[in-house]
Amino acid sequence: MATPEERIAELGLTLPEVAAPVASYTPTVRSGGHVYVSGQLPFVDGKLPATGKVGADVTAETAEELAALCALNAIAAVRAEIGELSDVVRVVKVGGFVASTPEFTGQPGVINGASDLLAQVFGEAGVHARAAVGVAALPLDSPVEVDMIVEVR
Repeated sequence: MATPEERIAELGLTLPEVAAPVASYTPTVRSGGHVYVSGQLPFVDGKLPATGKVGADVTAETAEELAALCALNAIAAVRAEIGELSDVVRVVKVGGFVASTPEFTGQPGVINGASDLLAQVFGEAGVHARAAVGVAALPLDSPVEVDMIVEVR
């Protein structure tokens, strides 16, 4: 069976460097057998590939791709904390936040981008509980943000 790192490579992806916090927090906190990952934005090489509200400035399809980037950044944060992604027992919970117009109701579909990537990388261990919430604004005018809790060995 392929390791999570091998699955990431098979998907044509590369784990990025962990993004520096944009405020007063740390990217991860390990407590007992869990790693809590702070909200991750869809940074690529230190920049947001899109900004604005889903339903106005950003399409749902683009936002779904951005959510996958958030998840990839969250995975990178976990790896930086624990060393080997094979030590992930299960992705327990994902929180997805979508900066959207008041009439946009497709937040679950947007956050599927993150959920689907986690399932591809971790298999059954990547299937998780989740919230997908519409919000008025996110840091740096990001369209999406994802946080998660991961159980580790």
